[in-house]
Amino acid sequence: MSEERPRPARGQEILRVEGLGKRFPGVVALDGVDLVLRAGEVHVLLGENGAGKSTLIKMLSGAYHPDSGRILVDGAPVEIRSAGDAQRLGIATIYQEFNLVPQLSVGENLALGRPPRRFGLIDTKRMHERARGLLARVGVEVDPKTKVADLGIARMQMVEIAKALALDARVLIMDEPTAVLTTSEVERLFAIVRNLRDQGVAVVFITHHLEEIAQVGDRVTVLRDGRSVTEVPATTPQDELVRLMVGRPIDQQYPREAAAPGAPLLQVRGLTRAGAFTDVSFEVRAGEVVGLAGLVGAGRTEVARAVFGADRYDSGEVLMDGRPLPGGDVHAAMEAGLGLVPEDRKGQGLVLGADIAENLGLVTLRRATHGGFVDRAGQRTAAGEVAARLGVRMSGLGQEVRTLSGGNQQKIVIGKWLLADARVLLLDEPTRGIDVGAKVEIYQLINSLTASGHAVLMISSDLPEILGMSDRVLVMARGRLVGEIDAAGATQDAVMGLAVTEVEDARVH
Repeated sequence: MSEERPRPARGQEILRVEGLGKRFPGVVALDGVDLVLRAGEVHVLLGENGAGKSTLIKMLSGAYHPDSGRILVDGAPVEIRSAGDAQRLGIATIYQEFNLVPQLSVGENLALGRPPRRFGLIDTKRMHERARGLLARVGVEVDPKTKVADLGIARMQMVEIAKALALDARVLIMDEPTAVLTTSEVERLFAIVRNLRDQGVAVVFITHHLEEIAQVGDRVTVLRDGRSVTEVPATTPQDELVRLMVGRPIDQQYPREAAAPGAPLLQVRGLTRAGAFTDVSFEVRAGEVVGLAGLVGAGRTEVARAVFGADRYDSGEVLMDGRPLPGGDVHAAMEAGLGLVPEDRKGQGLVLGADIAENLGLVTLRRATHGGFVDRAGQRTAAGEVAARLGVRMSGLGQEVRTLSGGNQQKIVIGKWLLADARVLLLDEPTRGIDVGAKVEIYQLINSLTASGHAVLMISSDLPEILGMSDRVLVMARGRLVGEIDAAGATQDAVMGLAVTEVEDARVH
């Protein structure tokens, strides 16, 4: 490990970005961005999906090189052409997808690339001692010998932070660090961030959760359409932050337009799979949004995947329009009018290397095939209509999906089911990692679906979202359905009270 750099005084400028610009084919990603990072401050980077946040942090971490503008560290211009350059300058980045080696131990991950040696061999004892010191600095009790694969998401994130400290990072960039954490884990993370700030680290914090900004931030830079709009204090009211971010006020954050419920479209009866969920029964009617709430590990995603036929179940039945569906048969579920928008949109909902038109046509490919030939022109026309309806920001239907922002990627995942005219959509964390403007667009899409007689089962760990967009709320705890609350009587306390219910024979961990 390199010798620790002297810590600058709090408020001292560490890094400055001036007029940074970046273009990709058909897209201006950044167009004159300015940013100043100071020691001992948490600087929140705020903007809609596609505003340029990811491009900016990739240039600071060496993944991209700017086309224009400059980056200064300690007042001197620098070029960051690789992760090694960023590391030498004291810049560390923690992405949403962790950069850890699951098969290695925590200690090995923390020493990766620069293990302590003795007589030419790795000094395991010193490596573990160093790891314990780094882990203590972020306040997490983990045995350095533990395999990373055996850790939960929250502890993996703490190991990522410890790894950044092992690099003696002066600038720590955190991209959506709270996206997959529980409330208590978020509070723990905030305590660690404040501690790092007090040690003189300049923290860049990217979040779509506006309520987090005042809790953890000092200053906010707002990006819009690839430009830095303004810098404001973290205490700026949320309504004003939204206006700065999207360029317009959003009158209602959860614009649910309830429709009169019709006949049951989806019925689930006594669904059980050993070790995952037990005796789950509910129905979703035409015109309804039914929220499915619960803590992480309650079994919500497992139930949705079983209903869709992606996973098998041991007993019970799933019915569409009163007709039973065969278990473990995705094709039968799709033919009956079921659609699933999975929690992991990149891993399970999209083909990242394919273009927009190809992804939108994935579900209807079989239907568009006649005599062994695909009606590509018809598919492309339909894809264009859906993309326009959803307001997908793109250079064209031929743009690779991997280059889209998170919000636009989610629109594509939902859009393929619109093309298939799915009558019941199972939405698993539909707005995770998506900015407030894109969220409202997805909520309005949900309204249009239910207004036309479709139905939605929405799984979300965002309680305000569940309460704001559901007509009824079902609550799961430890693999069982433990309660149902009508929207009129639903409160966060009521939902959480059910979510922490102790259940006999609980088997979900």
